[in-house]
Amino acid sequence: KMSKHTDSTAEVLLEKRGSAGIITLNRPKALNALNFSMIQQIYPQIKTWEQDPETFLIIIKGTGGKAFCAGGDIRAITAAGKAGDRLAQDFFREEYMLNNAIGTCKKPYVALIDGITMGGGVGLSVHGHFRVATEKTLFAMPETAIGLFPDVGGGYFLPRLSGKIGYYLALTGFRLKGRDVLKAGIATHFVESEKLPALEKDLIALKSPSTENIADLLNSYHVKSKVDQEKEFVLDEHMEKINSLFSANSMEEIVEKLKQDGSPFAIKQLETINKMSPTSLKMTLRQLREGASMSLQDVLTMEYRLSQACMRGHDFYEGVRAVLIDKDQSPRWRPAALEEVSDEFVDDCFKPLGSNDLKL
Repeated sequence: KMSKHTDSTAEVLLEKRGSAGIITLNRPKALNALNFSMIQQIYPQIKTWEQDPETFLIIIKGTGGKAFCAGGDIRAITAAGKAGDRLAQDFFREEYMLNNAIGTCKKPYVALIDGITMGGGVGLSVHGHFRVATEKTLFAMPETAIGLFPDVGGGYFLPRLSGKIGYYLALTGFRLKGRDVLKAGIATHFVESEKLPALEKDLIALKSPSTENIADLLNSYHVKSKVDQEKEFVLDEHMEKINSLFSANSMEEIVEKLKQDGSPFAIKQLETINKMSPTSLKMTLRQLREGASMSLQDVLTMEYRLSQACMRGHDFYEGVRAVLIDKDQSPRWRPAALEEVSDEFVDDCFKPLGSNDLKL
């Protein structure tokens, strides 16, 4: 009889093959979105493999060919938050503990981010040693559009990307595709999607590999990948503008700079930003500015406070309604304008939660 972990109907498959522990996200119909029970299975398994002298690396991937992981189970969190259910606290707490386990993992961690990789899926990959993108990778942190913020450690990795790319991605939810995910510094390698099964097989076949051995193997595949090799980075022509416009100290200032710039690029960014939750935008800008000089642990503790502020607020439920449930794409944000989101309100979102704080 197969263990529940390798049963093909399970939401996550956990198996040991060769020198590798393999995590397979297995909810293809839901684009492998991460739910609470998956988090509760993955976390202890990573901790077990980390201690196991026979496990030399951990590989994480998704099934179905469309997505690595399109995000967290937002609908369940919304329902829980509305009902005052503990899941609204527990989901974020355990998800961030998992993000930290990946970020501190002593074994090399290889994420095969083939297909849609957003939100919670970014948290399952970006903090690991190796992130392998393909021509099918679609990366985004679209949280400001649903009244949330780029969590799962976004406050750590986004401000550490070159220039102000991270601020741009966080505030606008801009989508990066394929090799651009590598060029932005989010992926460490690029391999053609059809080569992933061979790569995985070669990774599993490595005998007691070191991190260097794994890096060498990934590099050997990376250098052979010719797809879109000649194309320049999608944001290249806008980098100068992104770096100056998104370096402002406040959201109002960013908006003012975009208006003054007046270029087609700036106008497009203004249109995008105007659709986002004003509260989320202010929260996110501060999250990244503070996270830039914090450890991953301190960022996740801060983000847990922000997650609970969102659960107490209005915009998250309204954003989920407008984007995911009714799909009318017309959220009515409260407050409706940046000027109406006071510094005091934002400060409040960052306040410690006492005994309810996330402890890592």
